[in-house]
Amino acid sequence: MNNIKKELSSEQREELLSVLKARFEKNKNRHQGLEWTNVLAKLEANPEKLWSLDEMEISGGEPDVVGYDPKTDEYIFYDCAAESPKGRRSVCYDHEALESRKEHKPENSAVEMAADMGIALLTEEQYRQLQQLGNFDLKTSSWVQTPAEIRKRGGALFCDRRYDTVFLYHNGAESYYAARGFRGSLRV
Repeated sequence: MNNIKKELSSEQREELLSVLKARFEKNKNRHQGLEWTNVLAKLEANPEKLWSLDEMEISGGEPDVVGYDPKTDEYIFYDCAAESPKGRRSVCYDHEALESRKEHKPENSAVEMAADMGIALLTEEQYRQLQQLGNFDLKTSSWVQTPAEIRKRGGALFCDRRYDTVFLYHNGAESYYAARGFRGSLRV
């Protein structure tokens, strides 16, 4: 996907900024003390990040600001859709897992899709932070970054929320389900 122009047209840009602003204003609990004008300035200065946010949006992620890192002067966006993004489900964990399947291969993997979009899979810690902002993945689940030691043994990690509790599970990295996708993060 490296040959694809990672730039939005002015119309796409304005439409995305309008959606992001409306979501930002509607969900102030996710980013208390932060101002849209500052976020907008960062977005306008980083068009390639806007492209990644658009990829998050069109795949059903509903990205929103969830924090600010003063050390790096970056705003942090997570996928905030109620359920794991619809356009990113039915994927195994990574390319190695995809290649290991002999039949019934999914179309893609979570790690590859995230890389193509210019985002990172949420870590378990980030996933738990997201769950402090609302109730997510009540019917779906999301792959999360998996430690090398687990991945080396063929496994991968995913999370969901059931019984008002956030659970961390493991599965074979090559597995995929219609209700499992992944959530991403982006720093701008």
